[in-house]
Amino acid sequence: MRRVMKIIGIVAAALAVLALAVVLIVPPVLTKGPMPEALPAMDSSPSVTVNDGRPITFTPADPATDGVIIYPGAFVEPRSYAPAARALAENGTFVAIVPMPFSLAILGKNRADGVIDAYPEIETWTIAGHSLGGVMAAGYAADHRDTISGLALWAAYPQDGVDLAPWTGAVASIFGTLDGLTTVEDIEGSRPNLPADSTFVAAEGGNHSYFGWYGDQRGDNPATITREEQQEVIIEATAAVVRAVTDAG
Repeated sequence: MRRVMKIIGIVAAALAVLALAVVLIVPPVLTKGPMPEALPAMDSSPSVTVNDGRPITFTPADPATDGVIIYPGAFVEPRSYAPAARALAENGTFVAIVPMPFSLAILGKNRADGVIDAYPEIETWTIAGHSLGGVMAAGYAADHRDTISGLALWAAYPQDGVDLAPWTGAVASIFGTLDGLTTVEDIEGSRPNLPADSTFVAAEGGNHSYFGWYGDQRGDNPATITREEQQEVIIEATAAVVRAVTDAG
């Protein structure tokens, strides 16, 4: 019996080591980005101060009262969204990109709490998220309706059980018509769970990967527009949500 118990103990220890190795090694290996083209957006300028911390923040030179929190997609490095964040900040909006545990937003749904607590000067908040990050952003907005006033879904939709239809916040669902992962059918199916006045913005010829700057993603379709062109659609639609929130406030 002692020998059996010893063998069981050895096997259990080996499995624990294997599980730890998976946790420590797999996420960094799978995480993509940022592309070199994204990195200049991480440089501070007279108009925007960038802090490459946790979160990554983009602070306009003129004091901002509106803010955007961005949840990255699964296994996507936060700096991959720096160009969009920088563009929003250039328009006068404070932006924070929130890194997630093991690069999975499902493990850090409430990480927006820390950003909101750290920046009490921001009066109105919009939360945005790409893919799985958008799913978690929608869940966060549903749970914090008195704190979050806007939601920008980037190739994402609320998960089952999250009903934002009665919500009075401003919502934009932004999607690529050639997205191979979050399809047009997925977006259309999400309409009943979003407010009736939600804006649905199609990036014609856009795909899933072009919501960030992290290269191409397995299972996605090729885009027929440039990444820059799709980013313009994303930035403008997200900025429109911020404007709607500000006007309503």
